[in-house]
Amino acid sequence: MAELTLAGDATTRPNTHVALFVGEHPCHRNGQKISEIAHQSHRTDLGDGLIIDHSFSSKPAAGYYNDYYEKMTTYIAIICSPAHSIDPTSSARVYRVFETSEEESVFKYMDTASSRARIGAVTTKLEINKIGIVGLGGTGSYVLDLVAKTPVTEIHLYDEDLFLQHNAFRSPGAPSIEKLKAAVPKVQYFHDLYSEMRRGIVPHAQNIDAANVDQLKALDFVFLCVDNGGSKRLMVERLQEWGTSFIDVGIGVQLIDDSLLGQIRVSTSTKDHHIADGRISFPDRGADDYSQNIQIADLNALNAALAVLRWKKLYGFYLDVENEHFSIYLTDCNTLINEDKP
Repeated sequence: MAELTLAGDATTRPNTHVALFVGEHPCHRNGQKISEIAHQSHRTDLGDGLIIDHSFSSKPAAGYYNDYYEKMTTYIAIICSPAHSIDPTSSARVYRVFETSEEESVFKYMDTASSRARIGAVTTKLEINKIGIVGLGGTGSYVLDLVAKTPVTEIHLYDEDLFLQHNAFRSPGAPSIEKLKAAVPKVQYFHDLYSEMRRGIVPHAQNIDAANVDQLKALDFVFLCVDNGGSKRLMVERLQEWGTSFIDVGIGVQLIDDSLLGQIRVSTSTKDHHIADGRISFPDRGADDYSQNIQIADLNALNAALAVLRWKKLYGFYLDVENEHFSIYLTDCNTLINEDKP
């Protein structure tokens, strides 16, 4: 361990090269103490129940460590190298899970992926208060999977359908037979699944219609992942009226001879640029028509990924030089077409 030097709530360069240690003095592979780093050895109570046995000194050539990562990894290498020379499988990395409190993070454990990639500052751009996902079919469920891994405070889910056997083949994860037999609402199934990882998943076991569309007014961003043309038209009109940005997704798949031809659509509407006429579909599917609506997990996942990529570009997470508001991907020629650039 080491003394922590802070400037406000950020770490700065360590003000000392000395490190503290609890336990027996580390040794070389022959059992002799590593005297090269020896500094002081006496049991010291630092308060709050923290007691150390040794302090070590390994001063770098520059006279200081640039950051705590450099300092601690240097000491770890010195202390662990003898053990590693005897047992190559030994490691100081225990991969302990760092849990967080509700005040610290929306995640129940620390987002070490962002810190590992050193993109924490970029990730904070996605600290949006409330977003909604309307429809948790194939594409909507993959949108949730991706958005759940961002620091959005609340993710509101809207869908009145049950999570049934066919859903297992076009959504993330691998539900057990017992979970399928339970036939719970989709929003409850996905709430329980992603609440293992994070806080703020808010289920609404209902579809959006004229009676409850005003619920969307409290959201900062909405993903529309539904096929019902009537309710979608209502949501598009209201969201544009309120100035709420949203993304509408769509998939079209046709069986031609013995192969499938597919296309994926992502339509984006913002306060300053509404979706143009003809850039969004409002199908009125009957029960029989809907049963013939082909959904393929990889197309659902790609549709969701393209939608979430576009969402992240809107908030500055990704560099955006095209600023497209309409995209079509065609499977037969592997082509992505971007249009509607303000």
